[in-house]
Amino acid sequence: MTQLARCCKPAPPDPIVGFVTRGKGVSIHRASCKNFAEMAAKAPERVIQTEWGAALSDTVYPVDIFILAGDRQGLLRDISDAFLREKINVIGVNTQSAKGQARMVFTAEIGSTGQLQKALAAIAEVSGVQEARRQ
Repeated sequence: MTQLARCCKPAPPDPIVGFVTRGKGVSIHRASCKNFAEMAAKAPERVIQTEWGAALSDTVYPVDIFILAGDRQGLLRDISDAFLREKINVIGVNTQSAKGQARMVFTAEIGSTGQLQKALAAIAEVSGVQEARRQ
């Protein structure tokens, strides 16, 4: 019984580690997760080694994508179009705009890191985008 941690949203081929929870099986975290580091320091006996198994062809993983851009009319539409062209489903979005800067976090379902890299490249090409990265 495993679950992907919501704090760091691991996806293949991220290096991962497991933490045995109380009553919910093993929580899978990215090896670089700050929350995991805190839990491991408090209870190192609950840490287990993990690795990705064979993925099914239709398996998707939620990842957070951070975008910093100069705010303008149509920015959200243009970024959404980039996701559409890469056939990536967006399941959540949070945008904030202040002083001409837009900060956006999209939660998207990806099938592979290659697909994510192509999407990040497409988003970086959108007019006004200064930064696009996985969070």
